[in-house]
Amino acid sequence: MKRLFLFLLLPAMFLASCGTSEKPKEVANPLLVEFDTPFGVPPFDKIDNESFLPAYEEAIRQDNAEIEAIVNNQATPDFENTIVAYDKSGSLLNKISPIFGGLRGANTNPRLQEIARETTPMLTAHYSEIRFNQPLFERIKAVYEQRESLGLDQEQLRLTEKIYQDFSRNGAGLPEAQREELKEINQKMSMISLKLGENLLAENNGFQLIIDKEEDLKGLPEGVIAAAADEAKNAGMEGKWIFTLAKPSWIPFVQFSERRDLREQIYKAYINRGDNNNDNDNKALFLELMDLRKKMSNLLGFDNFATYFISDQMAQTPANVYEFLYKVWEPSIKRAIEERDEQQAIIDKEGGQFKLAMSDWWFYSEKVRKEKFDLNEDEIKPYFALDNVRKGAFLLATKLYGLTFEKLNNIPVYHPEVEAFEVKNREGSHQGILLIDPHPRAEKRSGAWCGTYRNGSYDEQGRKIAPVVTMVMNFTRPVANKPALLSWDETKTYFHEFGHALHNLIADGKYNRTSRSVPRDFVELPSQIMENWAGEPELLKEYAFHYETGEIIPVSLVEKLNKAAMFNQGFENTEYLAAAILDLDWHTTTLTPETDVNAFEKATLTRIGLIDEIVPRYRTPNFGHIFSNGYAAGYYVYRWAGVLDADAFMAFKEAGDLFNQELAEKFRKYVLAENSMWEGMDAYVKFRGQEPSIDPFLIRSGLK
Repeated sequence: MKRLFLFLLLPAMFLASCGTSEKPKEVANPLLVEFDTPFGVPPFDKIDNESFLPAYEEAIRQDNAEIEAIVNNQATPDFENTIVAYDKSGSLLNKISPIFGGLRGANTNPRLQEIARETTPMLTAHYSEIRFNQPLFERIKAVYEQRESLGLDQEQLRLTEKIYQDFSRNGAGLPEAQREELKEINQKMSMISLKLGENLLAENNGFQLIIDKEEDLKGLPEGVIAAAADEAKNAGMEGKWIFTLAKPSWIPFVQFSERRDLREQIYKAYINRGDNNNDNDNKALFLELMDLRKKMSNLLGFDNFATYFISDQMAQTPANVYEFLYKVWEPSIKRAIEERDEQQAIIDKEGGQFKLAMSDWWFYSEKVRKEKFDLNEDEIKPYFALDNVRKGAFLLATKLYGLTFEKLNNIPVYHPEVEAFEVKNREGSHQGILLIDPHPRAEKRSGAWCGTYRNGSYDEQGRKIAPVVTMVMNFTRPVANKPALLSWDETKTYFHEFGHALHNLIADGKYNRTSRSVPRDFVELPSQIMENWAGEPELLKEYAFHYETGEIIPVSLVEKLNKAAMFNQGFENTEYLAAAILDLDWHTTTLTPETDVNAFEKATLTRIGLIDEIVPRYRTPNFGHIFSNGYAAGYYVYRWAGVLDADAFMAFKEAGDLFNQELAEKFRKYVLAENSMWEGMDAYVKFRGQEPSIDPFLIRSGLK
């Protein structure tokens, strides 16, 4: 590969050395050379928009050559010359794509979006050609069929099975006419998914609530007001206040603003993203995507997309998922109705002549929390400065797994707000790099996520390639002389994404395909279990310090925090479950071109009995999780994994030691490191010694 690249560069190098002094020197594409950076992180300071398209073109050319070499190999197909060769192919694509995808999510711009529209169909066509390459599939199938007699170890056997399943589940064995139809469907779906995401980003950035009268800020905390003033100043409107659809902006506004009409305005703007009948409207596109997914599933021999997707998950069937969701739905909606009535009682008590509306929930639930638990967000936030929360998460990883984190200042990053850390293992050896990008920007999509700019793996000589992991959030910014102070929800989200980061850092699969190869309804276990430690007094005393006084969070406040842990759980579970059921309905129902997206959504919510005062966590036109295939028909996985993480954390509680080293080592080994060896439930049982009980989850959620 390196020899090939040098050959391609020779003409440019020759011209540079022989040209006149006025001729600019040719510069090598930074994506096509070995990264000359500390720990081999991407050279973000050298990569520009125009690096990507030629890099992708060269990567596709190399990948095609590697596939051809496998297909044209005259030797009998075996594990090394077919399975391993395929697993190692496309290394340049695997180098470029995480960088492009990561930047497009966290630091996009109009040119990157244009390039995505060029490269998406190109890459989809490329992968379709590989997926439906019949000579390649026949070689893979030949190894698969004799796998039991090849003397393969457990991971090699799993790799062989996974690669064969990837091809067969995606139609490699279909007749040519159906393969060609699938190619066309895949092409269309990839472009629709891209457009849905672009529309949602435009909707997120397209709304501003501009306030120019100080009296309209009544009820808002000082920090929230200061952040809105900063937003206005940055927009050239100094002296005003701007609130946006970024969570650190709209959530505190609807929690605290005493202007009911303005709360309604910003809340409706948030829930109606993608449903405004404008250029960014997602309804027709979404319906087209559902139709294509149904056609794809039928071609592959499945009744619908949900059956196709879930057949490869722990849940196995949509019926099992529905049964689980409804089991949690009944106590959740019952609790939500009780919460609604508590809020209505406050409205009536205050002399309000109105019925609680969906845009009122956050405001009046905050009043209930203060009344019942003598607790509000402003009391909590001073103890959860962003840097302290990060230190708390790092400390937890040290206590459980012996990992340590050292801040680096010599690492190129894609934005000044990104911080880089070297991660070392218990022995002091390099484990990986962690990039943390904490704050919202217009060029960053909403939400929080964890990914990699380089996956951990092994090279052809068996040497470990350490991962470069990224955590991306949209958390409260520092304001004036105050650091970024996180809400309790943001604090738990930090621990959640850090759990994903640990999974990426610790995963130790020998092969690309099987490293971190777990079902989607298992992958949230490593993240969600970390949230359990965040509020434990034993850890809080190590990281929850008042940002001004340095005082450890008082025991009385910890007690309030824990007493309020089940507060608003009816709402939180119900809004989530409504979205999960809606997702499943979309992917199990036969639709027609005349299907009305909003009417379909309303029919689902009516059927399950969702009360008018609660909206699904995501409405269909802004349900970003299911715009691409990752969580489509799979939004249920967070609560499914909630059963796993509650039961897993119970093991530590039962041991009487939250940092029990025997349990931590089992979790590290079977759940994080060796997931390449096991299916989801097998890995869990090896850690826990038994299958999970739903009871810890129901109890933790206040539903039992």
